[in-house]
Amino acid sequence: SKVVHLRSLPSDVTDNEVIQLGLSYGHVTNVLMLKGKNQAFLEMEDEEIANQMVSSSGLNPPTIRQRIIYVQFSNHKELKTDSSPNQLKTQAILQAMQKREGGPNHVLRAVIENMLYPITLDVLHTIFSKFGVILKIITFTKSSQFQALIQMADALQSQTAKLSLDGQNIYNGCCTLRIEYSKLSALNVKFNNDKSRDYTRNDLPTGEPTSILGTGNALHSMLGGKFQAIGYTCDPNHPHIPPSQPSTGALHHLTGTGMPGSSTQMVTQLAAIVGGGQTSVLHVSNLNEEMVTPEVLFLLFGVYGDVNRVKIMYQKKSNALVQMNDNNQAQNVIRFLDGVKLYDRPLQITLSRHNQVQMPREGQEMAKLTQDYTNSPLHRFKKPGSKNFQNIFAPSEVLHLSNIPPETTEEFLREKFEEFGGVVGFKFFVKDRRMALIQMSSLEEAIICLVTLHNLKLGESNHLRVSFSKGHI
Repeated sequence: SKVVHLRSLPSDVTDNEVIQLGLSYGHVTNVLMLKGKNQAFLEMEDEEIANQMVSSSGLNPPTIRQRIIYVQFSNHKELKTDSSPNQLKTQAILQAMQKREGGPNHVLRAVIENMLYPITLDVLHTIFSKFGVILKIITFTKSSQFQALIQMADALQSQTAKLSLDGQNIYNGCCTLRIEYSKLSALNVKFNNDKSRDYTRNDLPTGEPTSILGTGNALHSMLGGKFQAIGYTCDPNHPHIPPSQPSTGALHHLTGTGMPGSSTQMVTQLAAIVGGGQTSVLHVSNLNEEMVTPEVLFLLFGVYGDVNRVKIMYQKKSNALVQMNDNNQAQNVIRFLDGVKLYDRPLQITLSRHNQVQMPREGQEMAKLTQDYTNSPLHRFKKPGSKNFQNIFAPSEVLHLSNIPPETTEEFLREKFEEFGGVVGFKFFVKDRRMALIQMSSLEEAIICLVTLHNLKLGESNHLRVSFSKGHI
C-alpha cells in the first residue's frame, strides 16, 4: 500500500507538522487527520516511497516535538477524503507546502535572531549533529543577520533537526534559531575555515584567514571586557540572564552547557568551542577484557570515522583510548556507539582529556596493547568526498555487504555469518549482485559479525566490506 498510518501524534499536532514528516521521505498526494485519536494517514506518491518511509522508521523512528511517531502500512490502498472545511484546509496546506518545500531537502538555512553572543560554525555543528551527520556548513552575514546553510546526510535528519530546533534559543533569552529548508540541493564548499567546512574533505585549503566574529580577535575582545556580535554589544560580566537562573537554551538542552556567568568562564567555553577543546581522542570503558583487542575497536569505531591509534590500558584493560582522525568523527562515535553492547557489555564512551595517544617504546610489555592504524588500508573515509560520509547509520541487525565476487553464493555467506549468530534474512541486490543485505537475530550478533568478518578474503582481489544498513529485508 502507498498509504501509511501514523500513531502516537501529539494531541495538538498541526497539519503542517504531519505533512512535513511525510515530505521528508517524498511526495505526499493526500492527508487525513484524526486529531481526536492522535493519528493520521498519509498517501505517498507510490508504494516505493511508502515502503522506504516504513522501513526507515523501524530503524530510526521519526519524532515530532521530541515525541516518537509510530509508522506502519495502512490497510487502505488509497485515501478517500470528504469536502469538509477542515479537510479542505488540510489539502490547501498540503498544496502550499509541496510548492514551497519542493519535497525533501538535505540542506537547511538557519537565521540567528537577537544575536547577543557570538555563534560560531563549531557551535552550530555541536547543536545540529545531535540530529544526524553533518556533511557541510557555510556561514555568512546577510542584511545584518548571521545565517548558516547546513547540509545533513539525509532528508529525515534535516527534517528532525528543523522540527526540533526551529524557534529554540541557543543561549538564555537570545540567539534564536529560525530554520527553513534551503532551495539548494547541495552545498559547494571551497575552503575549510571558521566560515565554511566540508566534513567529507579534509584536503581543502583554508583560504583567507577570518575571525569568528568577523571583526577582530574574539578572545582579545572578550578579555577587554566587552565583545561585539553582528552589531550587538554585551558586557560578559553582566550576562543577559543571571547565573542563578537555570539555562533553557538549545545549547544547554543538547550539551549541558548554558552561557557562562563570568568573563573567565565565557573565554574558557568559547576557546573550547573554537578548537581549544576539540580533542579527537575517546576514552572507552566497561570493555570485556577477555574479548576486546585493539583490532576490534579499530574495526567497530572505524564505521564512524578513521581510527589512527588504539591503546588498551595495561593496568586496567577494561579501559582504552581511541584516537580518531578529527573531533567530528569522535563525536559520531559517541553518538552512535555509546551504550551499545559489545561482547555482553555496554560501551561507555566520552571525550578524553588527552589530545593524542602516545606510542610505547619498543620492547615494552604493553606494546601489543597499543596499535597505530594511521596508514591502514581499511580506513573508510580517507578518500575526500567519499560516499561513505553519506552512508553512516546507527548499529542495526541488518548489515550491508559489498565487494562480493560473482562466484560467491548466498549459502557460503550464510555459513560464515552463522558462525557468530542466527541469520534470519538474506538478499542480493537485484541491480548489483556485488552487494547484499544480511539480517542477524540480534544487534549484538550483528556487531560481532562486523568486527570479525569485515575484510574477509573472498577471492584473489576481493575482500568483504561490512557496514550497518538502514534498510530492512
